[in-house]
Amino acid sequence: MTTRISSGGPWEDAVGYSRAVVAGPFVLVAGSTSTVDGEVSHEGDPYAQTLEAFGVVRRALEQAGLSLSDVVRTRMYLKDIRDSDAVGRAHAELFGEVRPAATMLEVSGFIDPRMLVEVEADAFRATP
Repeated sequence: MTTRISSGGPWEDAVGYSRAVVAGPFVLVAGSTSTVDGEVSHEGDPYAQTLEAFGVVRRALEQAGLSLSDVVRTRMYLKDIRDSDAVGRAHAELFGEVRPAATMLEVSGFIDPRMLVEVEADAFRATP
C-alpha cells in the first residue's frame, strides 16, 4: 500500500509531488527547506535553516506514525559547502544517537536564492 502525505507547501501542487510517500515499511520524505507559510525563514543562517528543514521532515514522519529516530538515511544539499560545519552541527543535534547513513553535497542553487540548505530523509518502520 502506498500513502501520500502533503504539507501544503507552495510547490507540491505546482510541481506535482508529495512531501512524503509511505511505501510499505519505508517513509520517503522529499526535499525540505526552511520555508514556512510560503516564506524562507532564517535567511542567512544555515544552522537554523537546517533545523527548520528537518522540522518539516519530522512533521511529515509524525503524520506517517514515525519519528526522527526511525530515519535510516539523510541527504543534505548545501548552496555553499563552507556551511558544512553549521549544517553538520544541526544534523548531529537531531541524529547523533540515531546515526543514519548521511550524504552532504554542494549544489549550484535552489528554487529560492535565500535557501541555503535542503534536506531529505528516508525512514523505516520496523515490524513488531
